[in-house]
Amino acid sequence: MNDHSDISSQQALDYHELPRPGKISIQPTKPFTTSLDLSLAYTPGVAEPVRRIHENPENAYRYTNKGNLVAVITDGSAVLGLGRVGALAGKPVMEGKAVLFKRFADIDVFDIEVNAPSTEAFIETVVNIAPTFGGINLEDIAAPACFVIEQALRDRLEIPIFHDDQHGTAVITCAGLINALEIQGKRIEDVRIVVLGAGAAGIATSKLLIARGAMKQNIVMVDSRGVIHTGRDDLNIYKEAFAIDTPLRTLDEAMLGADVLIGVSGPSLVSKAMVKRMSKRAIVFALSNPDPEIDPADAYEAKPGSIIATGRSDYPNQVNNALCFPFIFRGALNARARYINQSILLAAVDALASLAREPVLPEVLEAYGVEQMEFGPDYILPKQFDPRLFDWVVPKVEEAARKQTD
Repeated sequence: MNDHSDISSQQALDYHELPRPGKISIQPTKPFTTSLDLSLAYTPGVAEPVRRIHENPENAYRYTNKGNLVAVITDGSAVLGLGRVGALAGKPVMEGKAVLFKRFADIDVFDIEVNAPSTEAFIETVVNIAPTFGGINLEDIAAPACFVIEQALRDRLEIPIFHDDQHGTAVITCAGLINALEIQGKRIEDVRIVVLGAGAAGIATSKLLIARGAMKQNIVMVDSRGVIHTGRDDLNIYKEAFAIDTPLRTLDEAMLGADVLIGVSGPSLVSKAMVKRMSKRAIVFALSNPDPEIDPADAYEAKPGSIIATGRSDYPNQVNNALCFPFIFRGALNARARYINQSILLAAVDALASLAREPVLPEVLEAYGVEQMEFGPDYILPKQFDPRLFDWVVPKVEEAARKQTD
């Protein structure tokens, strides 16, 4: 496995600055070399499509790029592992997202960084610019505001709204866990799951796991103050939905006998002693990035025979949202979906889980500099550069999306 953890700060800065600042640009899609081209591209040629769109807004999908254009929007309140750095500082991440959309699903993106004085102002900004786009990807927005924003936009707009930190993380985590459970000989209906982190990713992942068959009473969610239980009076409505009646109060107590740990919190919060308290054939998803909740080597030493996944590319089993969000949007845009619902997310989960069980192509092995990969403890998810991802995931998502409008 290629290890890119030694990338220097200067190397990263040079990549973003040279030979031209930034990672994306806009290119015309029509000929533009003659006076006729000028007349067609602008005045008087634009008048006719303007009239047609005025008559029927659906014609925007015929005569403009709306149907293949996604807004990647942030307020900069929860940028990667860097926290509230502000909208402008979040721009490199939004540009990076745009590259992934284009490279893996041929979707065009405008990255939009919003300085909004309130959640309501952010919502109004997005609503006001929404006619431009065929879909909106919310990114790096802190909880609980992210839940309010997403729901408000879903209520007011008729294009797909997708908060990747919630649903992208949920889809890829769920797909990986299905396969890890299969390898470990356990059933999702039976396992005890500890979810460390009760923000956007933790709550959305827990919801999707329940939709896929996990038992709500078997999920112990832990935030910075401990286990989320029914006796607490400091919970917002999103955490309250996962409060259980339990004597457990600490992460250490919750880990005793747990089959699965899903960490979506922060670095070094899980000790070897905690992992040692888990059940046999444990599954540890330590997804804090770049520094996981526990070092994979420490986790495996504490619990031999376990399956370990992280958010990093330099360890086996990278849980990477880019495996799903470009293809979810591609399928939704193809179907001209009005929203991305749970059935679409589950379609993506099953498609990704199934692809990981297929033989790995030689070009994938070459791309990652290895001689062999096969479904097993160190390979529970497809690789990002597997060329089959598009054809495997998009049709399943599109099929689920079309059922909205049939």
